[in-house]
Amino acid sequence: MDTPHHDSIAKVAAIDWQFLADGLLRAVTALALGAFAIAAISHWIAAPTRVTLLLLVVANCFTTGLALVARTPGRRDWRPISLLCSLGGTYGCIAYNLNPGAMIVPEAVGAMLQVGGIAWQLFAKISLKRSFGILPANRGVVSRGAYRFIRHPMYLGYFVADLGFLLTNFSLFNLAVHLGQLACQIGRILQEEKMLGADVAYCRYRMAVRYRLFPFVF
Repeated sequence: MDTPHHDSIAKVAAIDWQFLADGLLRAVTALALGAFAIAAISHWIAAPTRVTLLLLVVANCFTTGLALVARTPGRRDWRPISLLCSLGGTYGCIAYNLNPGAMIVPEAVGAMLQVGGIAWQLFAKISLKRSFGILPANRGVVSRGAYRFIRHPMYLGYFVADLGFLLTNFSLFNLAVHLGQLACQIGRILQEEKMLGADVAYCRYRMAVRYRLFPFVF
């Protein structure tokens, strides 16, 4: 028969497990993005006119920096499907082939798309404050700022910023990476909303803000 003492030990063990897993996740993402940034900057030094390459690094370093200082919620979704979708949706772009590809739009147009995507991400993250994180979790319902328009504005910022890189460094491989990242992001959204579905405040918010990611589409 369980006793209060055994229950306390189980709770402490669960907290310790989540604390260690959280630390490992943050360390791995920091190392992976660090290696990516070094590789991307090396390519940029060899071709300084490739502004979109530099902006890709800036966007991802910004995302990683905020993830490292985000507050830790009491409960997150650690299931493998949620972990895969979350990491793929946020950091899938590190799989891009960094070598020059076909230039569908001029470098300046791609860079403008990236700056717009980064600015929208910044707006969304300011709206969230420290309630930003990688894994699905209930960090409190936010309906201010960018969240007045769509339910997952930060992910739209990722999509637009990465689209700017794709259109100036196009290849079938990079297109597959971009579409794979979008698929992960959609999976991540569905997992997040499944977790938040039990929250009455979130249900009210979902009724007030109709679209998840793309206005009038999804």
